[in-house]
Amino acid sequence: MSGRTVGVLHPGSMGATVAAAVRDTGNRVLWCPEGRSAATVQRAHDAGFTAVGSLSELAGTCDTVLSICPPAAAESVAEAVAQAGFTGIYIEANAINPQRLERIARILGSRSATVVDAAVMTSPSANGGRDIRIYLANDEQRQGTAATTVRDLFDHPPVTGIVLNGPFGVASALKLAHAQYQKAARVLAAVSYALAERFGVTEQLHHEAHLNQESPLAHPEFLPIVASRAWRWAPELTEVTEFLRSQGLPHEQARQASAVLNRWSSHKDHRPTLQDLLNDLSHDSR
Repeated sequence: MSGRTVGVLHPGSMGATVAAAVRDTGNRVLWCPEGRSAATVQRAHDAGFTAVGSLSELAGTCDTVLSICPPAAAESVAEAVAQAGFTGIYIEANAINPQRLERIARILGSRSATVVDAAVMTSPSANGGRDIRIYLANDEQRQGTAATTVRDLFDHPPVTGIVLNGPFGVASALKLAHAQYQKAARVLAAVSYALAERFGVTEQLHHEAHLNQESPLAHPEFLPIVASRAWRWAPELTEVTEFLRSQGLPHEQARQASAVLNRWSSHKDHRPTLQDLLNDLSHDSR
């Protein structure tokens, strides 16, 4: 599908990549620079997005809006878009739990907008970049085939759209199920290294981890990247915690992993050394 006008809200590194794939299928991509950082402005410029003067202008011009932002801001962003009068298809692609998704659907539904549940997943590609899959779902009884319409926006590498069978919220559930392992496992690896360093057995821990190459413990070089993303991952694990609790499942591990990530929140937009992030875990932790 081509010829749609898509607005991207707050184009961070992931949002800009996904929106660029939309642009590459022949669609126009708009964004609103009001209140955004210089880095975001540069990113949107480099991606070839068209700037508009206000959120109201974006909402009134676009037939589709893509929301990729920190989970804690998802509802306030949706409310702002609803108040701006948006009535098209709203792609809710944030790492939020299905209950929050339902609230967002009600907020936008009050303005006759259609919300598509979306989950963005990434993995390394053969060429050294990232492959991106965006899983989509919607309530067909209430919303028709909006998920299929959105899928057709994502048929250009590195992004692939996939429609899920299941109820509204299934894409969000998939995202949180994935986040529960991906984020928490790496946090646990960092805590293990902090403990091993305290007792002088880091080399032995690393050796044991390499006997199982699939373990995050085998790749401590990735931990500074985790710390640099902690400001975003901690709210995701808060969503995981709430969702696990609502489903009667153990949630304490996800809650504690979120607390660990919050210790690294000061590393937003820069990558610490491994020693720096291990020191963050040791301070006031006894």
